Amino acid sequence: MSQTIWTLSVIFLALILATLVFFIASKTQPNKDFSTIQLRVKTWWGMFVIFCFATLFNPAVSLLSLMVLCYFSLREYFSMMKTRKSDRRLFLWSYLMIPLQFYWIYIGWYGMFIVFIPIYVFLFLPLPRIIGKGTIGFLRSVSFTQWGLMLMVFGLSHLAYYQIASPEFGSNLVLFLVLLTQLNDVIQYLVSLYFGKRRVAPSANPNITWEGFMVALFVTTGISYVLYPYLTPFDLKFGILSGVIISIAGYFGSLTIAVLKRDLLIGNSEKQAVLKDSHLSRIDSLTYTSPVFFHIIRYFFDFM
Repeated sequence: MSQTIWTLSVIFLALILATLVFFIASKTQPNKDFSTIQLRVKTWWGMFVIFCFATLFNPAVSLLSLMVLCYFSLREYFSMMKTRKSDRRLFLWSYLMIPLQFYWIYIGWYGMFIVFIPIYVFLFLPLPRIIGKGTIGFLRSVSFTQWGLMLMVFGLSHLAYYQIASPEFGSNLVLFLVLLTQLNDVIQYLVSLYFGKRRVAPSANPNITWEGFMVALFVTTGISYVLYPYLTPFDLKFGILSGVIISIAGYFGSLTIAVLKRDLLIGNSEKQAVLKDSHLSRIDSLTYTSPVFFHIIRYFFDFM
């Protein structure tokens, strides 16, 4: 417990420092767009509070908070889609899947947790759209809905299962994962903003560059090397490898969500501006890093 308190205290001081630094930077460099960074800092504060409750008090608070996060993320994803009245029933059933997915986590039923959305929901969710609603736009609405559930619910819900799978190390592993994911995003963004030249997907997100990816990969790996003895039970080899895994998975997560948003919002600049400060902009990388890191740990270590 003392080690956890020490770690949370260091993170608290780092958050205060980050808030001040980016506030001053936004005032002294008005020509630079720091909105993405400021969103990340706000997200860090929210997650910090969640982790305080999860590690020091009751894990159920973390479970409930992450369930709410999945709901808002999925709702924002649906708000980007061009929908018909016939899609509303499909969306309603999708929202109902969220508490069910988290119920499997709460009771520790790993088998159902891991197959519920990819198999059962995938196969049976189209039925409400088919019955009495015709076939016009069927494939687009169903496939977009299923893809949203996979990312915003299935992917993010892994954050809640760490603590159930490993009560001893789960909280610190989530803290380790979120810290590296968010730091990787910020480093990638800052390097791309100041030094990036070769853009990966300029039509989707001009702030994702190869220079940002490479620098973030090395820095995140270095931070992983520093943090792993305090937050994980890993050895040196996997402590370093964790940074590589999280950096690469986070990069693909950011890129995928950016392309998805671009595809869904083509020709709708007004909604693009509204959703710029959305939950999706804050947790895009976690939709990939959470499940990838979880399953790699579960495969190689017995404590999961």
